[in-house]
Amino acid sequence: QVQLVESGGGLVQVGGSLKLSCKVFGRFLGINHMGWYRQVPGKQRELVAFADRDGGAFYGDFVRGRFTIYRDDAVKTVDLQMTSLKPEDTGVYYCNVIDWDVSYWGQGSQVTVSS
Repeated sequence: QVQLVESGGGLVQVGGSLKLSCKVFGRFLGINHMGWYRQVPGKQRELVAFADRDGGAFYGDFVRGRFTIYRDDAVKTVDLQMTSLKPEDTGVYYCNVIDWDVSYWGQGSQVTVSS
């Protein structure tokens, strides 16, 4: 059974940093993408970042160099280091893993950036 366990969300001040971690449990055919999405108030869920199996990293336009994604296949983790956080980054962040054509989601982690 696949399980994605997130940690690291919380409250941070504007300009601060926060690291989200996701540990993946289960058996997979071959993980393609590991990444993070978010849902901010009033908007649909959007891509934050993902790392593909070839070492490539892709980011949402709003990231603009502030976040870095780290994927470790050996221990099945995907971390998101966030810096220069803004109030508009407030929302629920979800870990996502795509195993072939099956998508799995974490439970969601609240990130709140206070001004």
